[in-house]
Amino acid sequence: MTGAPLDFLAQQFEENRARLRGVAYRLLGSGAEADDAVQEAWLRLSRTDAPAIENLSAWLTTVVSRLCLDQLRARASRRETALAGAAERETPAGRRDPEQEAALADAVGLALMVVLDRLAPAERLAFVLHDLFAVSFPDIASILSRSPEAARQLASRARRRVRGGPLPGAAPMGGQRRLVETFLAALRAGDLEGVVAVLDPGFTVTADLPGGAAAAPQGARAWAAQAMTYRAGARFTRPALVNGEFGAVVAPRGKLTRVLRFTFAGGRIAAMEVIGTPERLQRLDIALPTP
Repeated sequence: MTGAPLDFLAQQFEENRARLRGVAYRLLGSGAEADDAVQEAWLRLSRTDAPAIENLSAWLTTVVSRLCLDQLRARASRRETALAGAAERETPAGRRDPEQEAALADAVGLALMVVLDRLAPAERLAFVLHDLFAVSFPDIASILSRSPEAARQLASRARRRVRGGPLPGAAPMGGQRRLVETFLAALRAGDLEGVVAVLDPGFTVTADLPGGAAAAPQGARAWAAQAMTYRAGARFTRPALVNGEFGAVVAPRGKLTRVLRFTFAGGRIAAMEVIGTPERLQRLDIALPTP
């Protein structure tokens, strides 16, 4: 890159901004923090001997990735999780509003953000850069200060965790998937009869939530009728594999708040457990269903 006045650098940076923000958001799970990382990358570029940079896009990706890795490691050192740290990472005043943040998380994939938040920092970086942004393992290795083979192994381990599979002896997954997807679609649409149709008449609900939970109506129609009054939450609910079986995650702005576990019987959903206590949520094995 020969001769790089500030306006030319700014133009080149803007051409990379969307990709850099995509990398940062998937690594950090926060629009505000992603914006901060991208802005810091610009500040570093403006103070750098730009003509010496052979590949600006790769250089910027490396800088943003290292900034995000530092953030992820700092969270880990404070024993923060997506749940425990959610309140601290709320959008500051004057920054992205909740609706924008929700739209961004939904576009990326609510369930994906939940699963990524459960990976170790190095695993998350290796998976995001390689599988989502096609960064080579040698380049990832240089960011992590590890060998290319170690970077490959990190991505492979993360991939196995992101794309889970059924546990031995689990019920047929195709039927579970259809029931959960139909249930959620009917709930989002406010389709009372559609919800009732996939529930066993004796459908029961239990809940383990912080501070306890009010008793839920039992029976398919009674529960579905009440669910119509708070179905807006279904907007943030997506199917996921929970301990190897089909369930769902509730994740406003990609931050896990509830997990739904289902019991299936006779081709219907017989029971649902709503889990919301941080201790139990952290112990669950959550993965994305395969396409």
